[in-house]
Amino acid sequence: MYPLPVLHFFALLLGMIIGSFLNVCIYRIPAKKSIMFPPSSCPACGEKIHFYDNIPIISYIILSGKCRSCGQHISYQYPVVELITGISSLLLFMKFGMNYQYLLYLLFVSSLITISFIDINLKIIPDRISLPGIVSGFFASFVLKDITPLDSLLGVFLGGGVFYIVAVTYERLTGKTGMGGGDIKFISMICAWMGWKAVFPVIMISSLSAATIGSVFILLSGKGRGVKIPFGPFLSVGAVIYLFSGQEILNWYLNLSA
Repeated sequence: MYPLPVLHFFALLLGMIIGSFLNVCIYRIPAKKSIMFPPSSCPACGEKIHFYDNIPIISYIILSGKCRSCGQHISYQYPVVELITGISSLLLFMKFGMNYQYLLYLLFVSSLITISFIDINLKIIPDRISLPGIVSGFFASFVLKDITPLDSLLGVFLGGGVFYIVAVTYERLTGKTGMGGGDIKFISMICAWMGWKAVFPVIMISSLSAATIGSVFILLSGKGRGVKIPFGPFLSVGAVIYLFSGQEILNWYLNLSA
């Protein structure tokens, strides 16, 4: 058995490697390109990126955030995604240990990260991730310890149903489109993985964080209420917080209601 610090390091490293692949998904999925072929290349000059220039975070630092061939600046998104995924992998390992739960939830969190950055960049949530995510969440519920298939199904319909009602009500009252269909499918995906009990805590956390951070962003941007803020990242924040502290949140809510 390897010492725990060594396992922690490998969990962090695995997450950063996955994060490097997520950057490919974030760029190619909205463009409807293959995520496998061709190999990674510089978006500016098209030059193939060699393996020694594709080491998570380290290559970015060595190259000073620029393409080796053309010198074009590489987005900060690349090391940020790698670091976030690496830290997520480490925290999941610390919570679940090296087992199937760790691997399944790493898949789930990786999909949250991918969707969040696509939503930040393009203000869309692609069905190519959320719909398969609903199906995989349902099948994962057969082996995950804290959720049953019934919990998963109820989560899909309750989460999606709540968001659908909110979207329809808002549109009828204001005549404007508020929440998009992507958000509805995304919350269904989240609750397929986390069950019906997660619906309201995740919505509450994401709404509070969106209201707080969104207000600051609107003030700093100077564009007023007309600025469009993607809700997907906040749903991801709510899902991750619930994943790590769900029982504590439920206990707090039940004590508050008592």
